[in-house]
This record gives sequence, structure tokens and C-alpha cells, in this order.
Amino acid sequence: MRVWKFGNDIDTDAIIPGRFLTIYDPAELAKHAFEGTRDAFAKEAGEGDIVVAGTNFGCGSSREHAPLALLGAGVKVVVAKSFARIFYRNAVNTGLLPLVCPEAETIRDGETVSVDIAAGFIEVDGRRLAVEPIPGFLKEIVDAGGLVAYAKDLERVETCSTE
Repeated sequence: MRVWKFGNDIDTDAIIPGRFLTIYDPAELAKHAFEGTRDAFAKEAGEGDIVVAGTNFGCGSSREHAPLALLGAGVKVVVAKSFARIFYRNAVNTGLLPLVCPEAETIRDGETVSVDIAAGFIEVDGRRLAVEPIPGFLKEIVDAGGLVAYAKDLERVETCSTE
């Protein structure tokens, strides 16, 4: 997975500019991801690529469009030293996995990364970097594809168990 490296305080307007908030399709949003910030991202990002950032990733407006744009671009994981609280939860709710990595700033643009959530690390060109554990119920939401899919799964399970 290729790394797309960003710095500190990347706000949701940088991830998806406000003029595109009338779009709700992740694939269409992806065409404008990081527009005006890093235009190559929308053209070159691919399935399985990872966004890596410093502190306070996703600050600013509390819009679900930002994680949706990343998902539409094929990004399933964002690694950062820290996240804005609302972005973190919006990421989980949409099925994007936010991973806190205290050493995120050591990861360089273009490096290759693999993620081992169960073991609690990411591997970057042979280096293992610890990531903070994600609570089990949040991981279940991400694995389900987001909060709506998770709720539908719960509804189905509860319906089956009462019959």
C-alpha cells in the first residue's frame, strides 16, 4: 500500500473543498479529494493506498464527506499522530479505519505500508511502528462498512434470534 504523506492540521476543507459538499457519491467525491492541496492525489491514489499525517488530522468542519472522499479513492486506512475527534468518529461511522501512530511523522511519502491490527503495528519498509488499539466495537463498525451497515447487521441478527 502506497503512502500519501500530509503534515499537521489537515482540515476537512483540504480533504474535500466545501464547494463539493453537494456530492454524496464517494467515487465522485474522490475526484476532488485534496483538490487545491495535493491535486495528484485524486488522479493517482489507488485501492489500498494509505493516507499518513501528523497531528490533528481532519480538524475543521464536521463533515462526513471527508472520509467518504478518501474511501471513494480506495483509501481504507488513515494513519496519523492524532485525529480531530469528530473526524475520527466520522471515519469509523463511514467505514474508514483511523489509526493513531505516535511515530507517524517518521513515515515518508511513497513508502510501502502493511497493517496488522491484531498485532498492533504497521510495517513500513521493514520497520514496525506501534499503533494504538482501536476499541473492539469501533473495529466492528469499520469491518461492517460503517455504522449504517453495522446497525443493519445487528437488526438482522436480532430479528433472526427472536424467530
